Amino acid sequence: MELNFKEIITVGMVLFAVIDIVGTIPIIVDLRTKHGHIESEKASLVAGIIMIVFLFVGEELLSFIGIDVHSFAVAGSFVLFFLALEMILGIRIYRDEGASSASIVPIAFPLIAGAGTMTTLLSLRSQYHAENIVVAIVLNIILVYAVLKSSSQIERMLGKTGLGVVRKAFGVVLLAIAVKLFAANVKGLFM
Repeated sequence: MELNFKEIITVGMVLFAVIDIVGTIPIIVDLRTKHGHIESEKASLVAGIIMIVFLFVGEELLSFIGIDVHSFAVAGSFVLFFLALEMILGIRIYRDEGASSASIVPIAFPLIAGAGTMTTLLSLRSQYHAENIVVAIVLNIILVYAVLKSSSQIERMLGKTGLGVVRKAFGVVLLAIAVKLFAANVKGLFM
């Protein structure tokens, strides 16, 4: 077991930026208004389980389909690139629309553990040790739980401008990580 604090922090920041729980506070507040109480514990736990299972089963699923990790990581870097552009420029390239209830769907999946998160997990798997990624997932789920529990207070505290600044800052971090991920894996495509 190779627990590495630097890897945990790096992976944790990547996941924090991709999950973008602070940026989704307006969506969560809207869902709470429309559907009443949100089960923060249930949503966090289910999202964590989905991410950890996909971290370990995703690679086997890819090999079954016939896709190598480098190809998936390069594809993942493009997904992260576009997610970062959404965050920085405030544009909508892709979003899942319409929520009928505020239970597991849409909060645990796809809001927290969505396509971007899944792609990121497998992309990170090609560069970092699995145990460090699991620790980073658990830390992020704890943070997600805290944000879900206190979303209305955070929204009041940061305001629209504050939320926008946080979102753009993490967008820039995510963009840099996408470029690094692409550079680290593109050579593997031609070997």
